[in-house]
Amino acid sequence: MMETWYAFVDHILPFAWTQHIFMKNALLAVLLVGPTFAILGTMVVNNRMAFFSDTVGHSALTGIAIGVLLGLQDPLWIMVIFSIVLAVAISLLKTFTGDSTDTIIGAVAATMVALGIVILSRGGGFNKFSRFLVGDLLSITPQEVLLLAFTLIGVILVWVMMFNKFLLVSVNPSLALSRGIPVRLVETLFCVVTAVVVTISIQWVGILIINSLLILPAAAARNVSRNMRQYHVVSVLITLTSGIAGLLMSYYWATATGATIVLFAALFYLGTLLAKPRFA
Repeated sequence: MMETWYAFVDHILPFAWTQHIFMKNALLAVLLVGPTFAILGTMVVNNRMAFFSDTVGHSALTGIAIGVLLGLQDPLWIMVIFSIVLAVAISLLKTFTGDSTDTIIGAVAATMVALGIVILSRGGGFNKFSRFLVGDLLSITPQEVLLLAFTLIGVILVWVMMFNKFLLVSVNPSLALSRGIPVRLVETLFCVVTAVVVTISIQWVGILIINSLLILPAAAARNVSRNMRQYHVVSVLITLTSGIAGLLMSYYWATATGATIVLFAALFYLGTLLAKPRFA
Protein backbone atom coordinates (compact mmCIF):
# COMPACT_ATOMS: atom_id res chain seq x y z
CA MET A 1 0.00 0.00 0.00
CA MET A 2 2.69 2.50 1.02
CA GLU A 3 4.82 1.65 -2.03
CA THR A 4 1.85 2.54 -4.23
CA TRP A 5 1.47 5.83 -2.37
CA TYR A 6 5.17 6.63 -2.73
CA ALA A 7 5.05 5.93 -6.48
CA PHE A 8 1.91 8.06 -6.86
CA VAL A 9 3.49 11.03 -5.05
CA ASP A 10 6.69 10.74 -7.10
CA HIS A 11 4.61 10.78 -10.28
CA ILE A 12 2.36 13.76 -9.56
CA LEU A 13 4.64 15.80 -7.26
CA PRO A 14 8.17 15.85 -8.72
CA PHE A 15 9.56 18.21 -6.08
CA ALA A 16 12.64 18.04 -3.87
CA TRP A 17 10.69 17.53 -0.66
CA THR A 18 8.92 14.44 -2.01
CA GLN A 19 12.25 12.65 -2.25
CA HIS A 20 12.08 12.11 1.50
CA ILE A 21 10.06 9.13 2.70
CA PHE A 22 9.18 10.92 5.95
CA MET A 23 7.57 13.75 3.99
CA LYS A 24 5.48 11.31 1.97
CA ASN A 25 4.35 9.63 5.19
CA ALA A 26 3.56 13.00 6.77
CA LEU A 27 1.59 14.13 3.71
CA LEU A 28 -0.57 11.00 3.81
CA ALA A 29 -1.05 11.51 7.56
CA VAL A 30 -2.28 15.06 6.92
CA LEU A 31 -4.74 13.80 4.29
CA LEU A 32 -6.10 11.29 6.83
CA VAL A 33 -6.13 13.29 10.04
CA GLY A 34 -7.45 16.44 8.32
CA PRO A 35 -10.94 15.13 7.51
CA THR A 36 -11.09 13.37 10.88
CA PHE A 37 -10.47 16.60 12.77
CA ALA A 38 -12.69 18.61 10.44
CA ILE A 39 -15.68 16.31 10.93
CA LEU A 40 -15.31 16.16 14.71
CA GLY A 41 -14.49 19.84 14.99
CA THR A 42 -17.82 20.93 13.48
CA MET A 43 -19.75 19.21 16.27
CA VAL A 44 -17.27 20.24 18.96
CA VAL A 45 -17.83 23.88 17.99
CA ASN A 46 -21.61 23.33 17.77
CA ASN A 47 -21.65 21.79 21.24
CA ARG A 48 -19.34 24.44 22.70
CA MET A 49 -16.98 21.66 23.78
CA ALA A 50 -13.65 23.34 23.05
CA PHE A 51 -12.82 23.24 26.75
CA PHE A 52 -13.54 19.51 26.88
CA SER A 53 -11.28 18.59 23.95
CA ASP A 54 -8.52 20.78 25.39
CA THR A 55 -8.90 18.98 28.72
CA VAL A 56 -8.56 15.59 27.05
CA GLY A 57 -5.41 16.74 25.29
CA HIS A 58 -3.73 18.05 28.42
CA SER A 59 -4.89 15.12 30.53
CA ALA A 60 -2.98 12.84 28.18
CA LEU A 61 0.02 13.61 30.37
CA THR A 62 -1.55 11.44 33.07
CA GLY A 63 -2.18 8.66 30.54
CA ILE A 64 1.50 8.82 29.58
CA ALA A 65 2.45 8.75 33.25
CA ILE A 66 0.34 5.63 33.86
CA GLY A 67 2.06 3.97 30.91
CA VAL A 68 5.46 4.85 32.39
CA LEU A 69 4.48 3.41 35.78
CA LEU A 70 3.45 0.19 34.02
CA GLY A 71 6.81 0.06 32.28
CA LEU A 72 5.43 0.39 28.74
CA GLN A 73 7.66 1.67 25.93
CA ASP A 74 4.68 2.99 23.96
CA PRO A 75 1.97 4.49 26.19
CA LEU A 76 -0.51 5.10 23.34
CA TRP A 77 -3.09 2.45 24.24
CA ILE A 78 -2.97 3.31 27.93
CA MET A 79 -3.54 6.94 26.91
CA VAL A 80 -6.54 5.92 24.80
CA ILE A 81 -8.06 3.82 27.60
CA PHE A 82 -7.45 6.63 30.07
CA SER A 83 -9.08 9.19 27.75
CA ILE A 84 -12.19 6.99 27.44
CA VAL A 85 -12.43 6.63 31.22
CA LEU A 86 -11.94 10.39 31.57
CA ALA A 87 -14.67 11.18 29.02
CA VAL A 88 -17.16 8.87 30.74
CA ALA A 89 -16.21 10.28 34.15
CA ILE A 90 -16.83 13.85 33.01
CA SER A 91 -20.20 12.86 31.55
CA LEU A 92 -21.19 11.15 34.81
CA LEU A 93 -20.08 14.13 36.89
CA LYS A 94 -22.20 16.40 34.67
CA THR A 95 -25.18 14.13 35.28
CA PHE A 96 -24.89 13.49 39.01
CA THR A 97 -23.50 16.76 40.37
CA GLY A 98 -25.01 20.20 40.45
CA ASP A 99 -21.83 21.91 39.29
CA SER A 100 -21.66 23.66 35.92
CA THR A 101 -19.96 21.90 33.03
CA ASP A 102 -17.04 24.31 32.86
CA THR A 103 -16.42 23.93 36.59
CA ILE A 104 -16.34 20.12 36.35
CA ILE A 105 -14.10 20.12 33.29
CA GLY A 106 -11.80 22.73 34.82
CA ALA A 107 -11.44 20.76 38.03
CA VAL A 108 -10.73 17.50 36.19
CA ALA A 109 -8.26 19.18 33.83
CA ALA A 110 -6.29 20.83 36.63
CA THR A 111 -6.11 17.60 38.62
CA MET A 112 -5.08 15.39 35.69
CA VAL A 113 -2.45 17.77 34.34
CA ALA A 114 -0.92 18.23 37.79
CA LEU A 115 -0.91 14.48 38.44
CA GLY A 116 0.72 13.74 35.10
CA ILE A 117 3.45 16.36 35.58
CA VAL A 118 4.19 15.17 39.12
CA ILE A 119 4.63 11.54 38.02
CA LEU A 120 6.60 12.30 34.86
CA SER A 121 8.89 14.83 36.55
CA ARG A 122 10.08 12.43 39.23
CA GLY A 123 13.86 12.27 39.06
CA GLY A 124 13.98 15.00 36.41
CA GLY A 125 12.75 12.70 33.65
CA PHE A 126 10.11 14.99 32.12
CA ASN A 127 12.30 16.17 29.22
CA LYS A 128 12.09 12.86 27.37
CA PHE A 129 8.31 13.28 27.12
CA SER A 130 8.46 16.81 25.74
CA ARG A 131 7.83 15.46 22.21
CA PHE A 132 4.21 14.91 23.25
CA LEU A 133 3.90 18.63 23.99
CA VAL A 134 4.77 19.88 20.50
CA GLY A 135 4.27 16.69 18.46
CA ASP A 136 6.40 15.32 15.64
CA LEU A 137 4.41 14.63 12.49
CA LEU A 138 7.56 14.03 10.46
CA SER A 139 8.40 10.97 12.57
CA ILE A 140 5.17 9.13 11.74
CA THR A 141 5.65 5.54 10.51
CA PRO A 142 3.64 3.58 7.91
CA GLN A 143 2.06 1.54 10.74
CA GLU A 144 0.95 4.73 12.45
CA VAL A 145 -0.42 6.08 9.18
CA LEU A 146 -2.50 2.90 8.96
CA LEU A 147 -3.82 3.59 12.47
CA LEU A 148 -4.92 7.07 11.32
CA ALA A 149 -6.66 5.48 8.32
CA PHE A 150 -8.65 3.15 10.59
CA THR A 151 -9.43 6.12 12.86
CA LEU A 152 -10.85 8.10 9.93
CA ILE A 153 -12.94 5.12 8.81
CA GLY A 154 -14.26 4.70 12.35
CA VAL A 155 -15.23 8.37 12.63
CA ILE A 156 -17.01 8.26 9.25
CA LEU A 157 -18.98 5.16 10.30
CA VAL A 158 -19.99 6.79 13.59
CA TRP A 159 -21.00 9.94 11.69
CA VAL A 160 -23.14 8.01 9.22
CA MET A 161 -24.97 6.19 12.00
CA MET A 162 -25.19 8.94 14.63
CA PHE A 163 -24.99 12.35 12.95
CA ASN A 164 -28.70 13.19 13.18
CA LYS A 165 -28.76 12.28 16.86
CA PHE A 166 -25.57 14.21 17.56
CA LEU A 167 -27.01 17.26 15.82
CA LEU A 168 -30.42 17.14 17.50
CA VAL A 169 -28.88 16.66 20.95
CA SER A 170 -26.54 19.60 20.36
CA VAL A 171 -29.34 21.89 19.12
CA ASN A 172 -32.24 20.92 21.40
CA PRO A 173 -31.67 18.25 24.09
CA SER A 174 -35.27 18.49 25.30
CA LEU A 175 -36.66 17.80 21.82
CA ALA A 176 -34.20 14.92 21.40
CA LEU A 177 -35.35 13.43 24.70
CA SER A 178 -39.00 13.74 23.69
CA ARG A 179 -38.23 11.74 20.55
CA GLY A 180 -36.81 8.89 22.55
CA ILE A 181 -33.14 9.68 22.01
CA PRO A 182 -30.99 8.78 25.07
CA VAL A 183 -29.41 12.22 25.37
CA ARG A 184 -26.83 11.37 28.03
CA LEU A 185 -25.73 8.24 26.17
CA VAL A 186 -25.38 10.13 22.89
CA GLU A 187 -23.42 12.91 24.59
CA THR A 188 -21.15 10.36 26.26
CA LEU A 189 -20.56 8.56 22.96
CA PHE A 190 -19.54 11.79 21.28
CA CYS A 191 -17.23 12.63 24.18
CA VAL A 192 -15.60 9.20 23.92
CA VAL A 193 -15.11 9.46 20.14
CA THR A 194 -13.58 12.92 20.52
CA ALA A 195 -11.32 11.76 23.34
CA VAL A 196 -10.05 8.75 21.38
CA VAL A 197 -9.27 10.76 18.22
CA VAL A 198 -7.54 13.53 20.17
CA THR A 199 -5.47 11.05 22.16
CA ILE A 200 -4.39 9.00 19.15
CA SER A 201 -3.27 12.17 17.33
CA ILE A 202 -1.41 13.81 20.22
CA GLN A 203 2.01 12.30 19.58
CA TRP A 204 2.09 13.79 16.05
CA VAL A 205 0.22 17.07 16.59
CA GLY A 206 1.21 17.94 20.16
CA ILE A 207 -0.67 18.45 23.43
CA LEU A 208 -0.19 22.22 23.39
CA ILE A 209 -1.83 22.83 20.01
CA ILE A 210 -4.07 19.86 19.24
CA ASN A 211 -7.20 21.65 20.41
CA SER A 212 -6.44 24.57 18.10
CA LEU A 213 -6.26 22.25 15.10
CA LEU A 214 -9.62 20.77 16.10
CA ILE A 215 -11.38 24.11 16.68
CA LEU A 216 -9.94 26.69 14.26
CA PRO A 217 -10.95 25.12 10.90
CA ALA A 218 -14.46 24.35 12.16
CA ALA A 219 -14.83 27.85 13.59
CA ALA A 220 -13.62 29.35 10.31
CA ALA A 221 -16.03 27.19 8.31
CA ARG A 222 -18.92 28.21 10.55
CA ASN A 223 -18.26 31.87 9.75
CA VAL A 224 -18.92 31.37 6.04
CA SER A 225 -21.35 28.43 5.87
CA ARG A 226 -25.10 28.64 5.41
CA ASN A 227 -26.00 25.01 6.16
CA MET A 228 -24.56 21.84 7.70
CA ARG A 229 -23.37 20.41 4.37
CA GLN A 230 -21.40 23.56 3.59
CA TYR A 231 -20.16 23.60 7.17
CA HIS A 232 -18.62 20.13 6.85
CA VAL A 233 -17.24 20.59 3.34
CA VAL A 234 -15.63 23.95 4.07
CA SER A 235 -14.20 22.65 7.35
CA VAL A 236 -12.57 19.70 5.54
CA LEU A 237 -11.18 21.99 2.81
CA ILE A 238 -9.73 24.43 5.34
CA THR A 239 -8.19 21.64 7.41
CA LEU A 240 -6.59 19.97 4.40
CA THR A 241 -5.32 23.25 2.94
CA SER A 242 -3.88 24.32 6.29
CA GLY A 243 -2.36 20.89 6.80
CA ILE A 244 -0.64 20.71 3.43
CA ALA A 245 0.54 24.34 3.53
CA GLY A 246 1.77 23.96 7.11
CA LEU A 247 3.60 20.72 6.31
CA LEU A 248 5.42 22.23 3.33
CA MET A 249 6.31 25.48 5.07
CA SER A 250 7.57 23.65 8.16
CA TYR A 251 9.90 21.71 5.85
CA TYR A 252 11.33 24.87 4.29
CA TRP A 253 11.33 26.91 7.52
CA ALA A 254 12.58 24.04 9.71
CA THR A 255 9.76 24.68 12.21
CA ALA A 256 7.45 22.44 14.25
CA THR A 257 4.95 20.98 11.77
CA GLY A 258 1.89 20.91 14.04
CA ALA A 259 2.33 24.51 15.14
CA THR A 260 2.89 25.69 11.57
CA ILE A 261 -0.32 23.98 10.45
CA VAL A 262 -2.23 25.68 13.27
CA LEU A 263 -0.89 29.09 12.19
CA PHE A 264 -2.31 28.56 8.69
CA ALA A 265 -5.63 27.47 10.23
CA ALA A 266 -5.58 30.65 12.33
CA LEU A 267 -5.10 32.72 9.17
CA PHE A 268 -8.17 31.06 7.66
CA TYR A 269 -10.14 31.84 10.81
CA LEU A 270 -9.07 35.48 10.74
CA GLY A 271 -9.93 35.74 7.05
CA THR A 272 -13.40 34.24 7.48
CA LEU A 273 -13.98 36.41 10.53
CA LEU A 274 -13.34 39.51 8.41
CA ALA A 275 -15.55 38.11 5.62
CA LYS A 276 -18.34 37.06 7.97
CA PRO A 277 -20.58 40.17 7.54
CA ARG A 278 -20.87 39.41 3.82
CA PHE A 279 -22.29 35.97 4.58
CA ALA A 280 -24.64 37.09 7.34
